[in-house]
Amino acid sequence: MERCACVERELDKVLQKFLCYGQHCERGLEELLVYVSQLREELGPAALQRTPLSATLSLVMSQCCKKIKDTVQNLASDHKDIHSSISRVGKAIDRNFDADLCGIVPAMVWESQEKQILVLAIIEHLYQQGMLGVAEELCQESTMNVDVDFKKPFLELNSILEALHKQNLEPALSWAIFHRQQLAELNSSLEFRLHRLHFIRLLAGGPGKELEALSYARHFQPFAHLHQQEIQVMMGSLVYLRLGLKNSPYRHLLDDSHWTEICETFTRDACALLGLSVESPLSVSFAAGCVALPVLMNIKAVIEQRQCTGVWSHKDELPIEIELGMKCWYHSVFACPILRQQTTDSNPPIKLICGHVISRDALNKLINGGKLKCPYCPMEQNPADGKRLIF
Repeated sequence: MERCACVERELDKVLQKFLCYGQHCERGLEELLVYVSQLREELGPAALQRTPLSATLSLVMSQCCKKIKDTVQNLASDHKDIHSSISRVGKAIDRNFDADLCGIVPAMVWESQEKQILVLAIIEHLYQQGMLGVAEELCQESTMNVDVDFKKPFLELNSILEALHKQNLEPALSWAIFHRQQLAELNSSLEFRLHRLHFIRLLAGGPGKELEALSYARHFQPFAHLHQQEIQVMMGSLVYLRLGLKNSPYRHLLDDSHWTEICETFTRDACALLGLSVESPLSVSFAAGCVALPVLMNIKAVIEQRQCTGVWSHKDELPIEIELGMKCWYHSVFACPILRQQTTDSNPPIKLICGHVISRDALNKLINGGKLKCPYCPMEQNPADGKRLIF
């Protein structure tokens, strides 16, 4: 990830230069427009009377033309300076990343079926990030037909998140009330957090909102057995309402971090309810690739150096085990202790009568004379008595 950070730093410099250039360009053009407008007002009476320009006005006109030309040249010169910064981004990418991945990426990745999976993952990521226009454009250019039912959850979630960012709780509250039963099965506190935040907004309105806040507190009744302490804190804050919560022991209730937390809570619980991951598959795959690719590139170099052809066949296996971290663990993985290979659907784990587990391929190789002797204990058994395990 350090290499990504190096490129990001160069990219941030370019974006900052673009921002400064835009501000400088806008300021210079505005000054030029004001100058030209004033000159036009001075020349207006002479134009109406159709009198020839005096020597002074002629000089002013030439100065105006010179100023316009100098301004345009300065802006063009500043724009050229940005080109060097952009080229540094390209050099940083070339310096930190290896462009030749053909040796570690199987050719079938770019076949039609695999390519469709990749495009669909990108489209799903764009929808999940709220970049709906870009996702629609990609669907059209890639001729990918995405079902309306696939888009609908993302459209709804993004509209609610957009409202939350504008501190509008109504769409999220309506959604949480509608899915109350499913959220309760997930042990979610989303609906309570939304009611709590609405109550805090009423408190921020001052003494004039006291009666409305007391009336709204009735929404806390279904959550009293789970969030009793938090409800007590909110009700206790009413004592300081006339004096101002900002100068009270309850000023933490007005912290803007509550809005960030509610957005994160809604995203997590809504994705869990809809069977989606908080992070898109593309994000997870990219993060895993950033960890795995450097290791695979080093292994590829070692294999080429030692001329060990055939060690890596680019099938559903890697030459070494790569630790991606706990956050990338989504299901159980079993590696056969005999063949030291991960089991698959075509080569599942088999539990022997003695309790030891090996892969089916290992079991077939250990059969001798119709009998199987466990490689870990001397027990002989019938290979047909082995049971397939499903984790």
